[in-house]
Order: sequence, then structure tokens, then C-alpha cells
Amino acid sequence: MRRVLEAYKYSRRISKVCDYNQSVLGLLKETSMRARRAILYTPASEWAKIQKSASLMVDSICLDLEDGTSLNKKETAREFALRALNELDFGTSEKLVRINPVGSGLELEDLDRVLPGLPDGIVLPKAETLDQVLWLCQRIEEEEIIRGWQSGRVRIILVVESALGILNLRELVQHPRVDALIFGAEDFTASISAKRSNGMQEVLFARSSVVVHAAAYGKQAIDMVSINFRDYVNLKIESAAGAMLGFAGKQVIHPAQIEIVQSAFSPNQVEIDDALELIRQFEAHTAEGQGAFEFQGKMVDMPLIKQAENILAKAKSAGKIE
Repeated sequence: MRRVLEAYKYSRRISKVCDYNQSVLGLLKETSMRARRAILYTPASEWAKIQKSASLMVDSICLDLEDGTSLNKKETAREFALRALNELDFGTSEKLVRINPVGSGLELEDLDRVLPGLPDGIVLPKAETLDQVLWLCQRIEEEEIIRGWQSGRVRIILVVESALGILNLRELVQHPRVDALIFGAEDFTASISAKRSNGMQEVLFARSSVVVHAAAYGKQAIDMVSINFRDYVNLKIESAAGAMLGFAGKQVIHPAQIEIVQSAFSPNQVEIDDALELIRQFEAHTAEGQGAFEFQGKMVDMPLIKQAENILAKAKSAGKIE
């Protein structure tokens, strides 16, 4: 009987996601996923750094009210974050705000102060349960209704950085307002009492889990921070490994990391040209009623076509093709 009750409670929670505002789903169908090759964290308590970040042409700028802001600067950070959203021109950069975790006692005030500035999205750290996501979505939806904004306008990005968060990925990622999952390596390794290494084997399972769950539900996966931000050689290695694993982008904590990271998560011109030619030949063979064909010494099947489509989608979101 206990298992039956638990299953019923779980089904009720999932039904909240399935029944959630259908216009959000409609919005998702109408818009393509934006590029998030690099998400730059900027301490929201430091106005000069916020101003500089707005000029860096990074895909996403995250005004950080959490780890990047000391406890005695939280109020200043909220004030500066709202001011930045209202006054600064971020160009094509996405405007995100990372609030403090649900349960910290700071999260509601964070939202109340920054939501009126209409950020593009809210980054929720230490995401572990569906209830946390539903609470955040309800608060955002209330603001959208009050201000007459389009439903689903403010997106959510979840930071998964604990063992429980990894175990609950399936229910976390399904919500229609959630755009992406971020993997937080440092907190995760602490949560499982692991040691960080250059080989990254201690986080391979968790990173792969984030990528698989994000891909399964059409969301993006954003890779971990390289905390040794002046080690550009290791940054290139980490970024290339993340792109190969399936991540759409990587978190950065210093402007000098941006170019390296965004380059690693962008298709190069050779890849783009090959993908375009493969699609062209595929369409030509299909029009002639032909099935499998050879391309650059490989027998083409649908997985190769899918890979080519993925390359072109990344190139388009990065502005490399129309």
C-alpha cells in the first residue's frame, strides 16, 4: 500500500508538469534554442565588472547573486542586477540571473527584486527536486501574469551539482520552462566525497548523465567550470572533451576564457561545408529514389544525416550560417 501511495504522489507531481500552461509549450515549438556556448558568471555586486561583461559579445551573461556575491553584499547585488537589466545594452548576449538556492532564505527576495527587470532566464543552483522547479516556475508565472508578459518568456536553467540532483535528472529536465542543465563539478565531487583530477574520471558518469537527459528531452547541457582560469592549455582540452561528449557549451568565470570556449563549441568551416554537402547529396539521392550512398569513403545512413543536421543547427545558432 505504501508503494502505491508513493507512486500516486509521484504521478500527481508529474501531472503538474504535463498540465502546465500549454502556451509555454507553444512558445518552445515556435523558437529555436539559442546558442549558449559560453555562460559568463559576473558578480552582481561589482558594477564595473557588470558593465564590462555587457561588451564582451559572450553568448550568455549570468549576473551572479549566489557564489559570486558575499553575504553582506546580497542587497547591493540585487540592486545592481536590476539596474543592469534596466539600463545596460547587452547586445546579443543572453541576460541571466543566478539566484540563491531554494531553501537558503534568500531566493524569494532575489526573485522579487530582479524579475521586474525581465531577465531572459533565471539560473537555479543546487537543483535537486521537482518541487524546487515548480516553486520557481510558479513565482515566474505570477510575475508574467501581473506584468502582461508572454507566458514562458522567462526561461529556467538548472544547475545540477549533487548526487541527488543527478539521480533526479529525469524529473528535473522535463518541465517545459527548463531550457538547459548545467553541471557543477566542484559541488558534485564534494557531495560524493571524490577528489578532482585533471583526467576528470570522477565526474564522467555525472557529466554523461547530464548530457543524456538533456538530449532526451531536447534541452541543452552546459559543462563544468575550469577553475584554473589562467591555464588555457587545460581549458582547451576540457572544452574539446566537453564538446565531444555532447555538451552545448561551458561555464566561464573570466573574460579570457570566452574566445577559447566559444570556439570549441562552434563547428568549424570544414565541418559546416561537409555537413551542407552531405545534406545536399542526401536530398539529391532521395529525389532519385536511391537509398544508401557513399560520401567521403563512408556509407551514409540516417545517423550520419542526423549528425550533419546537428552541426548545421549549432552553426545557425552561433550565427555562422543563415
